[in-house]
Amino acid sequence: MTRQEYRDIYEIVGVAMEVYNTLGRCLAEQIYQEAFLMEAKLRGMEIEREKKLTVTYKGMALEKSYYADFYYKGILLEFKSQTELTSEHRAQLLNYLRITHLDRGVLFNFGETNLHAERYLYLPEYDEFVLLTHDNYKEYITDLQ
Repeated sequence: MTRQEYRDIYEIVGVAMEVYNTLGRCLAEQIYQEAFLMEAKLRGMEIEREKKLTVTYKGMALEKSYYADFYYKGILLEFKSQTELTSEHRAQLLNYLRITHLDRGVLFNFGETNLHAERYLYLPEYDEFVLLTHDNYKEYITDLQ
């Protein structure tokens, strides 16, 4: 992940923070999604809503598809509005990253006292996921001097 790719994640989180600070917590996911799209457009960001994710088997597309809430510059975004995130919520985003071979995703929860944003990096060569934190994200930036 480059510094710019990390900045793109940071920019996305900023949009979500503005939405959360304006609307508060515990509304329906669809409300946050609509407001997020509006805020992103106000900032000149081109966000794709309900990104279709095709699953392949031995090079052939399956009929069953998934849909991520949003897609922005190689980042998948999933929104929740729950009292807390569960392993099932995390598995949804992580599976989406695996089937698309994208390496970055953010899981947002608008239902907690503060906006909760989990930033993930997928390492396909190891088939592992890393939760990016303030303490470890620099380890994964490839163009630091």
